[in-house]
Amino acid sequence: MRQGSLRELNLALVLGRIATAPRPPSRAALAAETGLTRATVSAVVEDLVAGRLVTEAEPTPRAGAGRPARGLVLAGDGPAGLGMEINVDYLAACVVDLAGEVRHHVVHRADLRPVSAADALGRLARLAAGARAAAEAEGLTLAGAALGVPGLVDAAGQVRLAPNLGWRDVPVPELLAGHPPLTEVVDGVPALVVENEANLAALAELHAGAGPGNFLHISGEVGIGAGIVLDGTLYRGSRGWSGEIGHIPVRPDGPPCRCGGRGCLERYAGQEAILSAAGLAGADLPADTAPTRLAELAEAGQAAVLAALHEAGTALGITVASVVNLLDLDTVVLGGGYAPLIPWLRPPMLAEIDRRVLTAAWSPVTVRPATLGATAAAVGAAGSVVRRIIARPAGWLARL
Repeated sequence: MRQGSLRELNLALVLGRIATAPRPPSRAALAAETGLTRATVSAVVEDLVAGRLVTEAEPTPRAGAGRPARGLVLAGDGPAGLGMEINVDYLAACVVDLAGEVRHHVVHRADLRPVSAADALGRLARLAAGARAAAEAEGLTLAGAALGVPGLVDAAGQVRLAPNLGWRDVPVPELLAGHPPLTEVVDGVPALVVENEANLAALAELHAGAGPGNFLHISGEVGIGAGIVLDGTLYRGSRGWSGEIGHIPVRPDGPPCRCGGRGCLERYAGQEAILSAAGLAGADLPADTAPTRLAELAEAGQAAVLAALHEAGTALGITVASVVNLLDLDTVVLGGGYAPLIPWLRPPMLAEIDRRVLTAAWSPVTVRPATLGATAAAVGAAGSVVRRIIARPAGWLARL
């Protein structure tokens, strides 16, 4: 093995151990855990400290004689990831540092259906520029960016179809050309990665520390998307297009959907469908407050709202039961606008799951709210950037 390749492996090995350690490990502890010599660990750590990837934690006081060992933690003042989300009625941008802390988060509310893709992406670029300025003001350096979009995204970052936005074959990287850091190339890899927003939300849930190894994460907004995690890994499918749960038909002869089908889950359990069924379609209700307002009215016993939530939960349960029967998942995580509505969505969901899942009698399915809620997709996008650095720190160090 070439010396350079060995160094890359050692850098990734040591940084990965520091990132996942339950408490800050010392250099000696890292040598014992990795099998590397103390001299090698010390040299690797010095490189990581110089590259602002690792810093020393304050030593823990010890009762015995001798100087306490200084532990090592991920640096909070080095590289950071820019995460963005574009959805039907909002844009979001956030910055997450290497330690996983959200350092900046902004949401711009607007109905993006009437505007062109180029206009929407131009607005997003301005949000990204503001996020970059905020990161630099805190001494952080953006190492890349990831964008979540509610639709089918191919390997080149082109949005093949986003029904609720009215997008088809939108070349996102091309439209964002000239907007650093969105179009830079870092270590041979484009700095901007475009991904389905539900997949990014599922990754955020997985890495928040609360997600099990196998679960279905459902993001409930105007549209409905899902991220599937199997054995701790996001399942993307052969072309990266898995998880379009919102367009599974609940009733094949139901109302037409924007995707061209009929009776899709979104027509019964999407946010606008719930508001319409509750008699609130024409209400002056900002999209970000709609779930909270629905929860308040349900808590007050408003009959139309309770009926609308029951219908949505039933439709979700019918759809989820099919997914569980197919993939043998034991946990369903409700994110986005669904999280505050769990008390009313969960009972009818579980009733349908218990009725339709073959193994429900001895292997019940858990339905719970997401850990990160509505911020999951943007945070997951930013987190995917910093995880790439942790997986291959040599690429970041080569930039310095």
